[in-house]
Amino acid sequence: MSEESTSSLQATCDQLSRALADRSAQLENATREFEQFAYSVSHDLRAPLRAVEGFAQILSEDYGDVLDDDGKRAIKILVSGARKASLLLEDLLTHFRISRNPFSADFVNMNLLVAEKKRELEVAAGKAEIRVGNLPEAWGDAKWLGTAIEQLLRNAIKFSRNQEKPLIEITGKMEARETIYSIRDNGVGFDAKYADRLFGVFQRLHGEEEFEGRGIGLAIVMKVQRRHGGNAWAEGKIGQGATFYISVPNREAVSGS
Repeated sequence: MSEESTSSLQATCDQLSRALADRSAQLENATREFEQFAYSVSHDLRAPLRAVEGFAQILSEDYGDVLDDDGKRAIKILVSGARKASLLLEDLLTHFRISRNPFSADFVNMNLLVAEKKRELEVAAGKAEIRVGNLPEAWGDAKWLGTAIEQLLRNAIKFSRNQEKPLIEITGKMEARETIYSIRDNGVGFDAKYADRLFGVFQRLHGEEEFEGRGIGLAIVMKVQRRHGGNAWAEGKIGQGATFYISVPNREAVSGS
């Protein structure tokens, strides 16, 4: 190849590289603007929704005696819908805060963190047995790692609750560049071909009449792990339970040493 051809090719590559960088910056700005808009809307909607729920409750308590069955049923639906919407907004705000709030990395004792979340979810766990192995420590933000663990525990509790003996097992292992934690349950499982959909916002593989939920908990898990520079994924089979994994880079991998 001649020197002129080489120079022309290099100029073309440089031009394409600049164009790609510009497009990436535009996409990043558009995503940031959308998140700011969505955060503001979600935040501002909380007050009117609480007002709707509150006044509906007052109406039910103060005027329940003069309402017929249809009126009482309508108020019940109104209260339920407002409460569900409020909880959904709180989940959305949590999802947005992962990017907006400060991120403080340090060594995290995962044995203590998981034990704390286990205690907090004792009532929700019901008859489920939660076994916890000896977990290696993680390098990350304790608050957000706790959020991810809580979401995964709630998920495992929910989808294994119909088993005669619900069992949830939490394990962890440290590898050369990352530490991986897993939460396995013996619940209903899922079709493996839909595994990639699990971590999307508002993605559900089971009907709400079968399992309650708002379709954002696993999206929160993924965003927490991405903020750490790690990942989240799942394995499962229908009727044979599921295993969810989260990974966080080790300190040495983050620092580049």
